[in-house]
Amino acid sequence: MSSSRRIVVAINPKAAFGKHSKLGATVLARLRGEGFDVLEMRASTFEALRDSLARELTQTDALLVVGGDGMVSLAVNLVANSRIPFAVMPGGTGNDFARQLNMPVHDLDACLDVVVRSLRTEPVAIDLGHATSTRDRGLSTYFACVLSAGFDAFVNERANRMRRPRGPSRYTWAILFELIGLQPRPYELTVEGQARDERAVLISVANSRNMGGGMFVTPEASITDGLLDVFIVSPVTRRRLIRLLPSVFKGEHVGEPEVHIERAQRVSLNSPGIVAYADGERIGPLPLDISVAPGAALLLHAD
Repeated sequence: MSSSRRIVVAINPKAAFGKHSKLGATVLARLRGEGFDVLEMRASTFEALRDSLARELTQTDALLVVGGDGMVSLAVNLVANSRIPFAVMPGGTGNDFARQLNMPVHDLDACLDVVVRSLRTEPVAIDLGHATSTRDRGLSTYFACVLSAGFDAFVNERANRMRRPRGPSRYTWAILFELIGLQPRPYELTVEGQARDERAVLISVANSRNMGGGMFVTPEASITDGLLDVFIVSPVTRRRLIRLLPSVFKGEHVGEPEVHIERAQRVSLNSPGIVAYADGERIGPLPLDISVAPGAALLLHAD
């Protein structure tokens, strides 16, 4: 992709609680200095930004989102099944999609170098997860990373309400608070048409490896294999879960007796009282039908 192409840059100034509030201006200055034709897009709410982007993307060559996984969610739901490629400049709290791409998320200058190279590459097709409600016809969303539906969803709910600490440790603190009420829950799970009852602490459906600011929940997951990874943690005590958590950040929990991972293209999931999250965004209550959408988005990324 040449520097003469028109790039829409969508900026979330509130990402990471405003910690990187000047990042958008830095990105814009660098891209313009590199000769890109850049259109800056900001808005006071995600809804307003989404509506503005939907209008502009019909006249652009690529979309670059600046922020965290919420901005990735915004991007993939706008560009899914289109010919418009997207790129990511991490500037959020968890940055799990950027971690999937092996971007140096703790070095924003290095990340910006990657972005500049990415905008000059040819796009590659990546898979997305797709969730729809069996009760609410209006609920349909794509996700790039992980759909959470259990203890992890409750953690997301709490973490999104918290204002401190600012950073990935906020998720860790949310986990510790939610451990107080830890209990297994009954699930109706259908994998590739085979229904079964599960009792579990959590069930997540992953398109990629990471969630929660660097947890390698499904370390072998790929965004190009045409499959989802179903991650199940069987009933455990608080003490046992606390002992397991450090190993998740290294992907070393796989093989533990309480941890189960299976791969599938289609999954249905139901459990009373659970609201699912996808890429850290609240999407709605179970039941949900979840499927992989192979090659549904075009990504600009330089290895």
